[in-house]
Amino acid sequence: MFTGIVKGLGDVLAARMAPGLLSLEVQLPAGLGEGLQRGASVAIDGVCLTATEIEGDRVRFDAMQETLQRTTLGALQAGSKVNVERSFRVGDEVGGHIVSGHVLGVAEIVAIEETPTNRVLTFRCDPSWMRYLLPKGFVALDGCSLTVSDVDQARATFRVWFIPETLRLTVFGAKGPGDRSNLEIDSRTQAIVDTVERYLEGRQGAGAGSK
Repeated sequence: MFTGIVKGLGDVLAARMAPGLLSLEVQLPAGLGEGLQRGASVAIDGVCLTATEIEGDRVRFDAMQETLQRTTLGALQAGSKVNVERSFRVGDEVGGHIVSGHVLGVAEIVAIEETPTNRVLTFRCDPSWMRYLLPKGFVALDGCSLTVSDVDQARATFRVWFIPETLRLTVFGAKGPGDRSNLEIDSRTQAIVDTVERYLEGRQGAGAGSK
């Protein structure tokens, strides 16, 4: 589990593709590899990966085919920058929201608005996911815990505001229109929406059966 508070940018040193498997070697932000053990979970661009080899802050990860199909990891190459967060430990401050690192799919940046103090990104995603994206609700993009500012159900888009500190610490300072991000919806929102939908469907079915 993670909190969605990215600790900094990692550098992809190598990305080796084999049939159904991608091996990544990542240079973590300075000091972030301290105490990390083989088998530990690390979020790379919001995807929960297992550390397979560790040498200081240089860590190797493997991503299987299912992960590559759902996420942006398959596009990484040597020189790419990635968001990094170590797994949540009991007693840590939760500054964002609980994130699992199990990415639903990708969202594409379709528009950018620049202001003197903020950057506003508009994302487009699969229309079926929009029922889980609510104004002022949580969403995780490339592992960042973010607040949805507004949604456009008809266009299947939603907007997110970024402050300068988030832009400095994450990949979003360099992303532009057409770039994609890994999307994870808030599990609590999904559970509530799915429960309400099942309840309403059951009520409608019961009403139709009584006629």
